[in-house]
Amino acid sequence: MKTFNVFITGATSGIGLGIAQILAAEGHQIAYNGIAGLEETIAISEKLTDLGATSVHYFDADMRDGEAIRKMIVIAEKTMGPIDVLVNNAGIQHVAPIEKFLVAKWDDVIAINLTAHFHTIASVIEGMRSRCFGRIINIASVHGLVASANKSAYVSAKHGVVGLTKTVALECATDEITVNAICPGWVKTPLVESQIHVRSEMSGRSFEEEASLLIQERQPSQAFVTPEQIGNLCLYLMSEAAASVTGMAIPIDGAWTAQ
Repeated sequence: MKTFNVFITGATSGIGLGIAQILAAEGHQIAYNGIAGLEETIAISEKLTDLGATSVHYFDADMRDGEAIRKMIVIAEKTMGPIDVLVNNAGIQHVAPIEKFLVAKWDDVIAINLTAHFHTIASVIEGMRSRCFGRIINIASVHGLVASANKSAYVSAKHGVVGLTKTVALECATDEITVNAICPGWVKTPLVESQIHVRSEMSGRSFEEEASLLIQERQPSQAFVTPEQIGNLCLYLMSEAAASVTGMAIPIDGAWTAQ
């Protein structure tokens, strides 16, 4: 595979960082965004360079702010060159029943988990069209395919990501641009670990017991998906072998959605 300029949002931890590490090891140029302090971003950038990334750049933006997102993409392309591969991964979670779901929390989840994807895609699509190549990979969730109680904003946003993916894939079907959504099941990331801690506090059981119960409830494989597995799926979607794979919502969920 030739090397590409890759931009990954939400890549300072969890799934995004795992994807960045896998792609760095293949020699791609990595630009990333996320929530982290200066020392942490320096350490992440050094790690990605050590793994083999041709170049590494960190860009900061409030992913709730469309104007800031679009400016970030402009600056990134001026710095590293045209973006060939866009991985939309930034996301947050808030859990509450609908009648107790704070409006501010709803707005933040929808803004970061869905609307930010719109802004990044809209910012890169014309350039991809002009070059007759592009790969857009949206990290959705099994919750873009099915629902769980008390996650109204997250489920709504992730279903929206799947819809956005299909729509843009249709708009770009003859432009040699593919647009796909990856739909992970449970991945042991900081976002999921925070949910396990809440469950542990409520039940009195240990973190390890609650993690095991979480997996047993939904994921028949009885194993967490790893960020590295998702990164390798991204590699496939970036390849020439996946040139006709577009408009798809691809579960990587240990058979969760097979039930």
